[in-house]
Amino acid sequence: MTIRTAAILGGGVIGGGWLARLIENGIEARVFDPDPEAERKLNAVLENAEHAYGRLTNAPRGPKAAWAMARTVAGAAEGADLIIEAVPERLEIKRQVYAEVEKVNATGVIASSTSGIMPTELQAEMAHPGRLIVAHPFNPVYLLPLVELVAGGQTDPAHIEWAKDFYASLGMHPLHCRVEIEGFLSDRLQEALWREALWLLHDKVATAEELDAAIAYGPGLRWAQMGTMQTFHLAGGEAGMRGMLAMFGPCLKWPWTKLMDVPELTEDFVDMVGGQCEAQSGSLGPRELERIRDDNLVAMLHALKANDWGAGKTLAAYEAGQAIRSVPAEPDFSKPFITATRQVPAGWTDYNGHMNESRYGQMFSDAADGIMRMIGSDEAYVARGMSWFTVEIHIRYLDEGMAGDPLTVTTQVLEGRGKKMHLFHRLTHADGRLLATGEQFLLHVDMNARKTCDPAPEVTAKLGEIAEAQASLPAPEGAGRAVGGR
Repeated sequence: MTIRTAAILGGGVIGGGWLARLIENGIEARVFDPDPEAERKLNAVLENAEHAYGRLTNAPRGPKAAWAMARTVAGAAEGADLIIEAVPERLEIKRQVYAEVEKVNATGVIASSTSGIMPTELQAEMAHPGRLIVAHPFNPVYLLPLVELVAGGQTDPAHIEWAKDFYASLGMHPLHCRVEIEGFLSDRLQEALWREALWLLHDKVATAEELDAAIAYGPGLRWAQMGTMQTFHLAGGEAGMRGMLAMFGPCLKWPWTKLMDVPELTEDFVDMVGGQCEAQSGSLGPRELERIRDDNLVAMLHALKANDWGAGKTLAAYEAGQAIRSVPAEPDFSKPFITATRQVPAGWTDYNGHMNESRYGQMFSDAADGIMRMIGSDEAYVARGMSWFTVEIHIRYLDEGMAGDPLTVTTQVLEGRGKKMHLFHRLTHADGRLLATGEQFLLHVDMNARKTCDPAPEVTAKLGEIAEAQASLPAPEGAGRAVGGR
């Protein structure tokens, strides 16, 4: 099932995060929220999401999809392939929303963002309950990859299998919670910690700032890459989790925690907790704190990606898919064709604010990857041990790129036969300026033998087809240049 249009019912923090992630991935959306300030708040979320996405991915970003506000639930849901429900956590409100949806839409998948209500309860009064799933995200939805998928008693299992693929295509990590349980998995773990923190505040053991420091400077850094179980398994040394349980298991029976009780949320207690959290934030408002949080998350995701670990692997897989989505599926090979596009991330600029020279090379490397996919030398081909290695490249730097600039690379095949691929790239700004050219010569290689070899027949045929289509094109200005040469 292809999702062309989505409805988002509820434009709060979660609904806004879903909107940012959907339109970033080319899915049009209609949003309904009765709050007269909803559109302003959504635009603030989208502004922060744009700031984060500009720093998050090294893959080219495809064109954003359009979105609009709807005046009613029905106006948003009619004709939508996916209906994301992100309304307040009250069962009667959610059921009323589903009833309004079902008056105008009998086929779209309904995905509730609930953080803990059982999907069996949600779908109990629906006319078409099999299409309801829970897809529980985490704030900020546009950055954090985890989404918990939960089926209710009447959910069609095919919708869960579809959801695994769909949410992965958005750059998320779908976690199928196989057993329907209140609070699902992550929130049960988070709320246990939060409940204990509230007791420590209630009993004047620590302040909000001290409790946050107890996590942010220690366990939180471990949790960014490993969960509770793997962290403690590693802490057990060579004995692993068995050693940890033998050593610290008895402590679990000691009355250290009050996990089953919650302190009474009196007005004075709520004011004390709220005041401490406000003091901790200082002069920073919500939007500023979100920017700081997002920048830190992006940096951690990049670090995890560099180590091919955890959420970093999810980001890397998403980037590979984005690279494919950013170029035309069937280019016109009778002229130089698009092989890479992207917006310049802030991290690509130097102290002058200009795009660093190495990033021009990155763009041409991405373009070579683009043509490799077009001729069949894709990820699966590389996994078989075959690829193309650049043996020479000459870059002419003609103009400056700045953070946020939209760039496009077009490629002309000068030669494509046997083991040889000779390319000429042009890097242009959206305003038409030619920023650089890159002349690149590649050889086909058997990576297992570490020797050059002929490509697979289908790759040879496709490359030859493109080279023949471009054989009559004039030689590009700058081809054959050497450093300092005319």
